[in-house]
Amino acid sequence: MKTLADLLLLGDPRLYEVCAPVTEADLPLVAGWVADLHNVMQEVRAKYHFGRGIAAPQLGIMKRLVYLHLDGQPHVLLNPELGELSAETFDMWDDCMCFPNLLVRVRRHEALTVTYRDAQWQPQRWPVQGAVAELLQHECDHLDGILCTMRALDGQSFRWRP
Repeated sequence: MKTLADLLLLGDPRLYEVCAPVTEADLPLVAGWVADLHNVMQEVRAKYHFGRGIAAPQLGIMKRLVYLHLDGQPHVLLNPELGELSAETFDMWDDCMCFPNLLVRVRRHEALTVTYRDAQWQPQRWPVQGAVAELLQHECDHLDGILCTMRALDGQSFRWRP
């Protein structure tokens, strides 16, 4: 079982890699990956008091897998793709488990639709807005080797969180 000590930190070269798609052949491994993601997310929540989602590469699992835990409900998204991005955007202070004391001001789309496969390999389509939309943009960026530090609005868009 992976723990907080396995969480990759800012600067680890794996965080900048594009992840490989999850395949049907990977399905026997998905439950274990999800258990690891859930466990580390709970440890982050206990220590830093934030964490609604985590992407597999944050634990060195270089697959296109996002795990969300929203309102007590787990969501497993295999090979998520974001589409139907709204023209409306908003600016926000973003955080990340890979650099828990840093906040970064970024711009996110207000609404989008994510298509993905669930843990049973069934295709899904989920229209979202607001907090879930920004969370999915953050987590899906991880799958493409993009950190929110790379999306900072400008050079003044960083804040230290004690």
